[in-house]
Amino acid sequence: MTLKNSTTRSQKAAILNYLLAGKSQLEAAEMLGCWRLGARCYDLREDGYLIETEMVTNKATGKRYARYYMPKDEIAMVKAQRSAA
Repeated sequence: MTLKNSTTRSQKAAILNYLLAGKSQLEAAEMLGCWRLGARCYDLREDGYLIETEMVTNKATGKRYARYYMPKDEIAMVKAQRSAA
């Protein structure tokens, strides 16, 4: 396993845990220092997780960005699958 792959896997796991806690990817970025969240959310989607995207406009700057989150019913389903494993 290369450093890039282990870092990617580690970031994916950490971001998934944040999303499962009902937090947004922006909160994850600030706490984890991972700024390639779009790529990691893409990877998680490829792994079968339902992650939704909402375009948000920053009121102070007018800049738009994507906010990724996991719907509550998906969170419940993933947590149930994890506890059953």
